[in-house]
Amino acid sequence: MLDIREIRENPQGIKDALLKKEVDAGAIINQILEFDIKRRDLIYGAEQSKAEQNKVSKQIPVMKKNGEDTTAIMAEMKTLSAAIKEADGQLRQVEGALDALMLGLPNLPDPDLPAGGKEHNETIRTFGEPKVFDFPPQNHVDLCTGLGLIDYERGAKLSGSGFWIYRGLGARLEWALLNYFIDTHLGDGYELVLLPHMLGYEAGLTAAQFPKFTDDVFWLQSDEGEQRRFLLPTAETALVSLHQGEILTEAELPRKYVSYTPCFRREAGSYRADERGMVRGHQFNKVEMVQYTRPEDSDAGFEELVGKAETLVKNLGFHFRTVRLAAADCSAAMARTVDIEIHIPSMGGYKEVSSVSNARAYQARRGAMRFRREETGKPELMHTLNGSGLATSRILPAIVEQNQQADGSVVVPEVLRRYLGGVEILKKC
Repeated sequence: MLDIREIRENPQGIKDALLKKEVDAGAIINQILEFDIKRRDLIYGAEQSKAEQNKVSKQIPVMKKNGEDTTAIMAEMKTLSAAIKEADGQLRQVEGALDALMLGLPNLPDPDLPAGGKEHNETIRTFGEPKVFDFPPQNHVDLCTGLGLIDYERGAKLSGSGFWIYRGLGARLEWALLNYFIDTHLGDGYELVLLPHMLGYEAGLTAAQFPKFTDDVFWLQSDEGEQRRFLLPTAETALVSLHQGEILTEAELPRKYVSYTPCFRREAGSYRADERGMVRGHQFNKVEMVQYTRPEDSDAGFEELVGKAETLVKNLGFHFRTVRLAAADCSAAMARTVDIEIHIPSMGGYKEVSSVSNARAYQARRGAMRFRREETGKPELMHTLNGSGLATSRILPAIVEQNQQADGSVVVPEVLRRYLGGVEILKKC
């Protein structure tokens, strides 16, 4: 959520910044300013009325003690009480409307980001060169099927399109990737957190998944009166909600978390023909990194997360590129994002395997997540950052495609072999 004070003080600046995200928020900002004025007027009026009510309430016992008639003043109090009740109702309505508008505004992009969509994304560095084969390479679907790593047919039979089953060495390779990621993060001082896979609405609201993307998650049917829950679309949704309503000490920051979860995406089923197989699906595995920092530390935290994601991919032996996203290609909650994209030969292009983002204070404001500054003793909003570390559903296809050999076997990246009992080559049995 944006800061209402910034909107009051610089409405045109906010409008211009959001235009870089291709969001024309002019009318909404104007409505917010109108509701904000109404809200402050109602609060001022209510405070004056309540002050008068308190003043008169103190007079009544004195008048009764002195034998004075309190009929008129009691009638005045009844009228005043009704007016206060009505004003409180109006205030709740205005605050509800104001909150709805504020929650619908995306985060401001960082000033250095170019305006516009993905056509303005910038590759800031690359590692390695695209793999060149001296034989006709196969795509990951045929390789994984031929090697018995993935069972697409039975995955679809069990759950429909957008699902698959890892089998044998395929399941072990998937687990090896997850172990490699987690071991690396633990070695860097991150705390491992195992999360619920079902979340309440407030977690989605804090992470800014809701209200805009309420229909993009899988909701679980609940009995009347039971809390409504959804399947988490990414561990970020839970991790950035861990400290809702809390005030941490400054000494507790930064907090660095890592979590493995399956991720459930409703929209993933309508993928393109060139994204067949396991590049995009309704369920996939991901290890997620999240940091809570002081505002002045969030840029350093961001660079740390980018560097960690790059190192993970680099150690797997991949050619990849690091891309800074333009303002409109960043998600609604994020002020800046860098993607790590690996080359998948059969697709003739690059696919994102890690997205590292800085939400600044946007999520913290929605979740009332603060820390107490030692120097001043005052609470301030934390900054939240997240990064995939990594998603496996595109790493595994890249492994089999980039490391395939002429006979259809696949060389296992060296960093994964210890998790596979020393297996170096995946081949047909």
